[in-house]
Amino acid sequence: MRQLKLGIPKGSLEASTIALFGQAGWTISPHSRNYFPTINDPEISCALVRSQEMAPYIANGTLDAGLTGLDWILETRADVAEIAELSYAKSSDQPARWVLIVKGDSPICSPEDLAGKRIATELVGFTQRYLAERGITATVEFSWGATEAKVVEGLVDAAVEITETGSTIRAHGLRIVCDLLHTTTRLIANPTALADPWKKAKIEQIALLTRAALAARNKVALKMNVPAAQLDQVVQLLPSLHAPTVSHLYDRDWLALETVVDGGLVRDLLPRLIAAGAQGILEYELKKMV
Repeated sequence: MRQLKLGIPKGSLEASTIALFGQAGWTISPHSRNYFPTINDPEISCALVRSQEMAPYIANGTLDAGLTGLDWILETRADVAEIAELSYAKSSDQPARWVLIVKGDSPICSPEDLAGKRIATELVGFTQRYLAERGITATVEFSWGATEAKVVEGLVDAAVEITETGSTIRAHGLRIVCDLLHTTTRLIANPTALADPWKKAKIEQIALLTRAALAARNKVALKMNVPAAQLDQVVQLLPSLHAPTVSHLYDRDWLALETVVDGGLVRDLLPRLIAAGAQGILEYELKKMV
């Protein structure tokens, strides 16, 4: 049987990626003693790979496809095809930010102030190109970790670090000067793999279902019965993606109505629907929206 070699990001994105695939219909089960999780699809074989290394492994054909951040695609300049943007991260579905950080009392207030300074980051190549494009000459050194601490301790003048909320940066008494890059997870593939019709179809299946799973997050479906005479009043309350689905019940004086709304609206919406005449309201979570 043919198999697609799929890279699953190891580290900060690992748990959220496995959760996304679970919602999309694939159960990925990691093993503590190896880097090859099992998956409930005989047409896929998985390997855990660090996000930083994912794009080169896909570019050289070791893997057919995988998930990594836009940041590491740009950093490695690997020759890969981007299939889908999947906006999820370690703790949210918002883009992560690579930001320039300095001590709270630093005189550095813009990238131009970095001239002649030392900067620590894991994203060395991208940062060097960012500065060069702006005519800024500075020393950019690779950081193996604890990058914020190097700024706090005065080992470097600034750092380029990734954050989702900025809370850790602020907790260290540091200040964000500006954003250099907003990054989201991408499904990428080897161009040669895409030339294979079977692999291309499998990769497109993964893209379709993971996108559908993300689209369904924080959405719920509502079903209810509504007196025909009060239908317009109820429909006006519904912030639906499209017009709600309406069908007649056996009793022609009543209608069944179904719609999709943001889950955060339901708490305030239900009392208003009941007041407008809706009855028998059901709420259920969605797995996918295509």
